[in-house]
Amino acid sequence: MTVTATSSTVTLDPRRNVPGTRPGFGSTLRAEWIKFWTVRSTTWSVVMLFVLGAGMTALICATNAEWLASGEADEDPGSFLTFGMTFAQITAIVLGTLAVTSEYGTGMIRATLAATPRRGRVLAAKAVVLTGTLFVAGTVTAFAGYFAGNWFLDREGVGLALSDDGVLRAMLGGGLYMAGLGLFAAAVGLLVRHTAAALSVVLALVFVLGNMAFLLPGAWGEWIAKLMPGNAGSSVAVPVNFNPEALAPWTGFAAFAAETAVLLVVGWFAFQRRDA
Repeated sequence: MTVTATSSTVTLDPRRNVPGTRPGFGSTLRAEWIKFWTVRSTTWSVVMLFVLGAGMTALICATNAEWLASGEADEDPGSFLTFGMTFAQITAIVLGTLAVTSEYGTGMIRATLAATPRRGRVLAAKAVVLTGTLFVAGTVTAFAGYFAGNWFLDREGVGLALSDDGVLRAMLGGGLYMAGLGLFAAAVGLLVRHTAAALSVVLALVFVLGNMAFLLPGAWGEWIAKLMPGNAGSSVAVPVNFNPEALAPWTGFAAFAAETAVLLVVGWFAFQRRDA
């Protein structure tokens, strides 16, 4: 029996990943997107962000609308229109932390870095996926909370239109703040590399130390309180702040963004130098 071998020319598409080549940013981004959305914690975190953010806003507005319209209230109705986003912060912190620490917990980070040795590319892809998801989820939640809560306020004659001062900015600011908070938590996760520890640090900074800082005496204590991550960043996500001494919305968010950027750079250096 005679076997005849035929030769053929195979043309490789240079845009495709072949053995021995490094994946481009697009491939890394797709890989991070798949990893991010194939774990149940992501879906549950986004669902809880919406439920807490929109649901608590509607509940608070429903239970306080009559009081706000009575003339006895010492708060502006705008303070309540994004009230639920205070609780939604928790899910953004959880999601940002898990986006990094879960890979260390399972050991999958070794496979990730074996496939994509350029750690800066991996970190950038994680940041894009995380912030993109939280910005969209946060913005949708803020609008849903506004429409649900404002319905109760309108019935009492104290509702606010989207065109009123600070309202539309707060809707978009809700998405920006959730995205920034997730990125802040991810940066802490890079440094700590342990889910429970990273969550403890970020939750303490945002909810505990952020409030306790207002007890510090003098002007320096006042500025420390204003510059705490949660206090500075959340100003952009509310039409009217409960704290009249807080930084202006965009000033506060700029300070929060700078703090996040510094922490992310430190986390990136640690990520580059430490073993997986």
